[in-house]
Amino acid sequence: MAKLYFHYSTMNAGKSTALLQASHNYREGGMVTYLITARFDHRAGQGRIASRIGIGEDADTFDPTEDLFAKIKARLAQGPVACIFIDESQFLSKPQVWQLARAVDDLRVPIMCYGLRVDFRGDLFPGSAALLAWADEMREVRTICHCGKKATMVVRKGPDGRALKDGEQVVIGGNETYQSLCRRHWREATGDLS
Repeated sequence: MAKLYFHYSTMNAGKSTALLQASHNYREGGMVTYLITARFDHRAGQGRIASRIGIGEDADTFDPTEDLFAKIKARLAQGPVACIFIDESQFLSKPQVWQLARAVDDLRVPIMCYGLRVDFRGDLFPGSAALLAWADEMREVRTICHCGKKATMVVRKGPDGRALKDGEQVVIGGNETYQSLCRRHWREATGDLS
């Protein structure tokens, strides 16, 4: 039975690694997968999903206005797909998440989404909020804070290395820009701890 999955975490938890491994497992069993990532996130190259540990794979891309139900239907018309994997799913729009849910129900294809839950301010991304509401199954990919506790928050660092409190929700970056922390250390970094 096809389901919509949401695998979520903070930065540097290994979400892309897990996605690439799951896709590999399908392909190793002789099945075809379809990988999609956000068009504007080209840190690993345009249309590429890559992990910090050095593995990567080419992928199709989506932009925030694209009809993903139509995109998936067109891909399925080319031949069977055992599973669809979407990286950077926090960048999906709310309507796109509903399109994914419809694809699962109407086209009967499992879709596994991997992405961040919250931004550097502690707010849900729109795509993540919709996935938390509509996914059939949710799985947390865990990572740890420098103190050893589970990291649930992320700070965006400014040029001086200090945590930023304001700014655009989306700024593409890696370890030089973001740091995953437990809530207490996030509060400390953002000046919320007295």
